[in-house]
Parts: sequence; structure tokens; C-alpha cells
Amino acid sequence: MMNLIDPTLTSPAVTLPMTGAEYLESLRDGREVWLNGEKVKDVTTHPAFRNAAASYARLYDALHDEALQDKLTTIDRYGHRTMKFFAPSYSAQELLEARDAIAIWARMSYGFQGRSPDYKAAFMATLGAAPEFYAPYQDNALAWYNRYAEKCLFLNHVIVDPPVDRNKPLSQTRDVYVHVTKETKDGVYISGAKMMGTGSALTHGTFVAQNNASAARMEDGQTDDFALVCFVPVSAKGQKIVCRTPYEQRAASPFDAPISSRYDENDAVLIFDDVFVPWKDVLIYKDVQKARAFYPTSGFTNRYTLQAQTRLAVKMDFMCGLLVKAIEANGTHEFRGVQASVGEVFAARSILWAITSAMALDPQDGLGGMKIPKLEYATASRFYASTLWSKIREIFDTVLGGAPLVVPSSYQDLKNPELRPLIDRYYRGTGIDAEERIKLFKLVWDVTNSEFGGRTALYERNYGGNNDQVRMDNLNFTTRLGKTQQFRDMVDACMSDYTLDGWTSPVWHWEPQEK
Repeated sequence: MMNLIDPTLTSPAVTLPMTGAEYLESLRDGREVWLNGEKVKDVTTHPAFRNAAASYARLYDALHDEALQDKLTTIDRYGHRTMKFFAPSYSAQELLEARDAIAIWARMSYGFQGRSPDYKAAFMATLGAAPEFYAPYQDNALAWYNRYAEKCLFLNHVIVDPPVDRNKPLSQTRDVYVHVTKETKDGVYISGAKMMGTGSALTHGTFVAQNNASAARMEDGQTDDFALVCFVPVSAKGQKIVCRTPYEQRAASPFDAPISSRYDENDAVLIFDDVFVPWKDVLIYKDVQKARAFYPTSGFTNRYTLQAQTRLAVKMDFMCGLLVKAIEANGTHEFRGVQASVGEVFAARSILWAITSAMALDPQDGLGGMKIPKLEYATASRFYASTLWSKIREIFDTVLGGAPLVVPSSYQDLKNPELRPLIDRYYRGTGIDAEERIKLFKLVWDVTNSEFGGRTALYERNYGGNNDQVRMDNLNFTTRLGKTQQFRDMVDACMSDYTLDGWTSPVWHWEPQEK
């Protein structure tokens, strides 16, 4: 049994990240993962998680692949060979190379595993660049960065409060929301629930904090026990991971569910039932102002959107290819209206790649000398991404019509000797045989309209926060940067060019009209 969260196992002499086999072994640590009323004994072998775990293991093995190592990894300033996005970026070029490393990992799941190990690197890298931001817990911050970067640990995060009693003051939600219940000389105890622990069953630790909306409700002296940012090992006593319905386990076969059967990021509610958090795992405590400020100030908002939009751009590459193959199979690829819709999908894909390039190559200064994506680019990308996927699904539904429904119930129908000749005749596509056409449209259905596809749509819409918050952050962050006043000044400058009596500058000419 491995416990990679234990800092006593960290040695300066060990600079290589874990392998896929080491990652899988590290998950056998006694964690409480609950599914269908039972505790899962081993997530690496359970049919609800084993393929997703194997998919993550492939990412770790890629870090050791000689053909990919230079593209995926770097040596950070502490001497760790780590994935490029795990390390702070100190130039636009380093940020661009980190973007490209994210894309390599994302292509290994065709863009469908968003909360992969590099997601939380968006936050963790800042601990190595500017641990002093977390004073008086700066030593904790640096220690966590070192053990995180050294092994490329896989962290999940829970920052959203359960959707209940949001009409009440934060101080009246202690029966449900995560807060500190007891403080001792060794650490604190926490209780409450948090969501959405996407992929949490297959991670090493939990990052616990408040999102922007919850942090904004904090009050000095009234909710100090909520002002906590900390790490909790997944194996911590009292932490329960309660999972939603697993799509991987429900998949009939790879032929019928090629994406959901291996890339399902199981979402979960994490329940902390009197969980002990030692002081060494605390970053912020009883500091309401810092708890409010750390999202926009730490650089997490700037960096996580680079990972998120790069992953989505890879996913859009996949969807472009899928749509092209599907309309060719239908024989509609030369119809003008269909071509226009395909062009729209292609344009959306290119916009995403352009956004991520701008985020990398036109950065702003971050903590500790880091270069991070501009905040206005980050918040704008969240808005764009939240509206994109529903439009892509609409195009697939409109252009393909009922074609994804014209498939047999499962792969077993094609193996039936009585049915197979009929299937070969009546289910063929344009220029492809029946088996290939069915295989293609099973894939289309899996990613667009299956239960997994529905979850994907909900995920993409709410990935960056709730509908209002995504838009409000564009307003608030832009105003905080002084941009709103600049916009107003432009209008004022224009209006100052003229009065009732004409132009205020001799550059332009005007003669009053005679009555």
C-alpha cells in the first residue's frame, strides 16, 4: 500500500513522477468510496472505475515515454522532473509549452477527461512560485508544492456548497456546509459536505475551499470557521465519497459505448464527518479577506481556464472529425446547409485554439514572477465555453436527424447469424458497410445523447461556475482591472468632440443647416 500524501516519503533525490503502475497501486489506501449502498473495495478493479483508472495510468506512463518526455515534462526550479503545467511558467514560451503538454494529455482521452491530474496544477504551481502568499502557512504551501510536483499527484477539488439553503446567511448553514468544528494544537476538525468531486474516487487528495459565490457571503467575525483552504488525503478517516450512477459500469461493450466505458469521470459529493486536518495541510484559516481574494489573486482562475479550454479545444477537434464522418456516412456531405453547419463547428474549434494561444502568448504577471493568462481572457473563455457545447449538440441533432437512432440494440445483434445478413443490407452507410456505420453512430450517440452525453452537456455548461457567476465575473474582474473606466473614457472622448454648436476641433467641418 502506498501513501503518496505522506510528506515523510518525499526525498530530494527522487525527481521522477510516478508511473502508471505506481499510480494504480497508490489508490489502494483504504479510501471510502460509496456506490449502490456499498463501499468499493478496490477502485482499480471495480467495474465502475477500472477503465477510468487505467486511462489516468496511461497519462503517467506517457511522462516516461522517451518520445513524449521532452514535450510533456520539464525540470522545475526545485529539481523535480514534472509535467510542464505542474511547474510555474515564467515566460510566455513556457506557458505555451505547458498548453501544448496539456493538449497531449487531453488527446489521450479525446478531450473527455477534464479533471485529469493537470487540472489542479492550475493552482498548485502557484504554491511553488509564491508560497509567501499563504503566510503564516507558507512552509505548508512550499512543502505541498514539492511533494505534488515530484510525483505529479492527482488532486480533486471541492469548492461548491450543496444546493440547499442558499437563501440563508452563511452562518446559518453549519448543519450542511463544510466548516471547522474544533481547533486543537495539532490541527482542526471539519464537518460538512462539498461538491462536485469530479473524479475524486481516483485521486490522491482533496483540495477544500470556497468558490467565489460562497466566499462573497463570508462575514468577518461571523463565519471565520468557513474561511478554510486545506488539503485532505482521500484516505482520511471520516471522509466519504458518495458517487453518482457510473456510466462505465453500465456500458454494454466498447462497441456500444466507446467513450463512456473508459473516460467516465465519476462525480461525487464528499462528506466530511469530523475529519482531522493537521496544520501542515492548511493554507488559509480564519482569514476571510484572503479566502475571498485567493481565487482571482492566486492566479488559479487565470490558469485553470487555460487547462479547461485546451482540453475543450482537443474535444472540439474530435467532434469536427466525428461530424464529418457522420455526414459522409449519411451521404449529405455535399448539401450546402449541412456544409454551413460543419463550417460553424470548425469556426468554434478554431476560436478555442486562438483563445488558448492568446492566453499563453499575451500573459500578465502573476505571483512570484509567474506568467499567467490575462484575467479578462480567462473569464471571457469561461463564458464562451459555457455556451458552446449546447450549440454543438444542436448542430449534431439538426444535421444528423434520426441517424444516430438507426442502430441495433447492441453488438450482440451483429453477432447473431440470423440477423447479420439483414443488418448488413439495411444498416449500411454511404460508402461504408453496416458494421462500420453502426460503430460510428454508436460513438455519436455515446458523446451527444446518451446518459453520459447528457452529463457531458451539463458539465460543459456549468464547468466554469453557475450561469450568472460566469457573466458577473467578466463584469467584476474587468471593472477591477480598470477596463470599465477605460471603456467609459472612450465614449466620453467621442462625445467631447462635438456640442450643439458643432465640432470642438478644427479637424472636422460642419455648416449649420438653414431653416
